[in-house]
This record gives sequence, C-alpha cells and structure tokens, in this order.
Amino acid sequence: MNKVWISFLCIFCTCGLFAAPEETEKVPQGYTLIWQDEFNDASSLPDPAKWWYESGGHGWGNHELQTYVEGFRGTDTCAVVSDGTLKIILKKAGDDVYSIRMNTYESWTYGYFEARMKLPAGKGTWPAFWMMPKNGKTWPGDGEIDIMEEVGYDPNVVHSTIHCEAYNHRKNTQKGKNILVPAAQSDFHVYAVEWTEDIIKGYVDGECYFTFENDKTGNKDTWPFNTPFYLKLNLAWGGDWGGAKGIDETALPTVFEIDYVRVYQKK
Repeated sequence: MNKVWISFLCIFCTCGLFAAPEETEKVPQGYTLIWQDEFNDASSLPDPAKWWYESGGHGWGNHELQTYVEGFRGTDTCAVVSDGTLKIILKKAGDDVYSIRMNTYESWTYGYFEARMKLPAGKGTWPAFWMMPKNGKTWPGDGEIDIMEEVGYDPNVVHSTIHCEAYNHRKNTQKGKNILVPAAQSDFHVYAVEWTEDIIKGYVDGECYFTFENDKTGNKDTWPFNTPFYLKLNLAWGGDWGGAKGIDETALPTVFEIDYVRVYQKK
C-alpha cells in the first residue's frame, strides 16, 4: 500500500467516517430517542434523578450470595461513573460481597431499549439488563423481559428471555434464546430489545436473534406485556444459575461496565 493511500485512510479514520463497529447505530426504522443516560456526568455516582437502588442480601428469589447496596456502603463504592461509563463493581467486603441493583424511575410501554456494555469475568458472576412492570404485584404473572443475561461459568454466551405465567423458568417453559458473543467480557457490545404490541425481539449489535410473538388471545397468562415496564441493571453473585457450577472468589473484584442506556419510541 503506498503512502498516499495510507494518508488518505488516516484522514478518513480521524474524521470519523470509518466508525468502529460497536459505535454504529442500528436502531430499527421509525424510532426516536426519548430517554438516555450516557454516564458522562462528572459526579462519581449514577444520576439520582434517573436511578433508584434496591438493597439487601436475602437471596433475591434465586439464593444469590451478594448484598446489594445503595451506590456505596461505608468506604466501599460499587456504582462509579468515570471516564464516560458506569462501573458496577462486585467486591468482597469482609465476609460479605457487595454489588448493585439499580432501576430507572421512568417506565415505558413499548419501544426499543438498548445498552452498550462490557460484561464481567469470573465464575459466579451473573450480570443482567432487564425490565419489570411498574405496577407489578405478582411474579411471573405480571411479566419480565430479560434483555441480556450471562453467567460467568459460561463466558460470552448471552441470553434474551421472557417470563410470564405460562412461560417461566419455574415450569421450565420460559421462552428465550442464547447466542455466543465473542469477547463479550473484554469488548463492548450493544444489547437491546424491541417491544411492540405484537412481538418482543432480542438483539446483539443490531442483529435480532430472539423473537416472541403475542398470540393475540387476550390472555394475560401468555402476554402480560401491555403495561409500563422500567429498566434494571444488576450484577449478582452465585445463586441458582450464577452459582450452578460454583463460585471463584479469586475473581473479585470484577466490573460490569456500561457505556450508555438509551430508550427509543415511535411517535
């Protein structure tokens, strides 16, 4: 390759005309950005106007081992915004393990929901980006949408799943699919779900790999997905799935890193 062509390529790359694959927007047509957190605020914690925390260490229905804290506890900070990303840190704290489970105040009915993330490493980790109903009272009857889950003992295999009364993991009838995402624990990828009144679709880097269709029977047991849901980010430790093949505490601390979270809807 001659020097002129090399210089030409360098100019184009510098100007941003050759975008890195992970930066390329692949939002379906017709959607408009209505909510976002780019984690560019200079403060060290996530925006308290956008996010609220759940806390405690009671197993969370899955026999998980971590204790969730509200951003920090004492001198242990587990939700850090720095250098343009949110870091959810899973760490030892004496005999305990601290982590974060955070939720959006806002909720939405239908849309395209995405986050650009790098997943944590370590056997026992269980990161998730998911949605729950704003006014939910019973699980799984009121529904759950899992945009991305991964367990550390099966690295780089990500899952998109839905749960409802008819289809859920307690009955082993859940509807979902997994896909291998090479280097998911070392590189950023965009994980998303498109949710309409007709269908739920799971995406990685703009490519759809899971679909669940509304059967149009009007039966809440098979489609409770017609009410507002909010977004959740968390990093669990151990539990029925995350700890199914044991845990490795030498992996701690480990970090679940989120570049942004964005919500789109059709006008």
